[in-house]
Amino acid sequence: MWDFEHPPLSGTLAAKYRIEYMLPSECADRLASGAADIGLVPIASLAATPGLRILPGCTVASKGRVRSLLLVRRAHQALAALRTVAADIASRTTLAYSRIMFHKWGNPGVPFLPMAGDLDAMLDRADAAIVIGDPALFALEERANRFERTGEELVYHDLAHEWRTLTGLPFVSAVWAAAATRGGPLDERVAEDMIQSRNHGLQNIDTLVAEWTRQLPVSEETIRTYLTTNIHYVLDEECLEGMRGFFRIAAETGVLPKYIFSLN
Repeated sequence: MWDFEHPPLSGTLAAKYRIEYMLPSECADRLASGAADIGLVPIASLAATPGLRILPGCTVASKGRVRSLLLVRRAHQALAALRTVAADIASRTTLAYSRIMFHKWGNPGVPFLPMAGDLDAMLDRADAAIVIGDPALFALEERANRFERTGEELVYHDLAHEWRTLTGLPFVSAVWAAAATRGGPLDERVAEDMIQSRNHGLQNIDTLVAEWTRQLPVSEETIRTYLTTNIHYVLDEECLEGMRGFFRIAAETGVLPKYIFSLN
């Protein structure tokens, strides 16, 4: 979102777009209801709203470890033996990936309990926790402190790494999508604006690291690694194949209805 938030292009783009910030799942709901024209949506939402048009070029994905998507369990409980999982509901896609992986781990029916992303509170109610976004980064930063405080040995599964290990595919979280009623030249101009903004953001990583270091209680090194190594931003052929694989396996396991996507 660099160009939308920084000069010299922020003023020009503000005249073309009205930007609203919300959880990814809310973005998908706005598109489905017609309340928004464009949104950065979790890919699982595409199966529920098949009329959406995927804009080419940009994604939020990971081809290795992502750090911000975790399954945390107690060390003495195997994945196949977990009885309950507290699940942060911020991302439907992460929950869909997790449900597929539990099929592969031999525990397909384990209940997911929707909760806010607070690791301590989640583990008070469930055997394991799915933690997403900033709370996941905080949990990794506080890993040693938590063990000193509680003496409880936990296993931290990076879900993107686990997915790659199980399937050989990248973990694609989200894409830009446009409502079905929007088409043609508008989609092309929008995609160009998004790609240009992404490229300018990648050219200004140092500024972004400084900005986010002031806003989050996370080390500068962690933020830099996250922005430059953990997250992949280009919707390339490998990511498209990752999406195809995700939707195929999700349909095979009954996690999502069958869905075949195409770019525009």
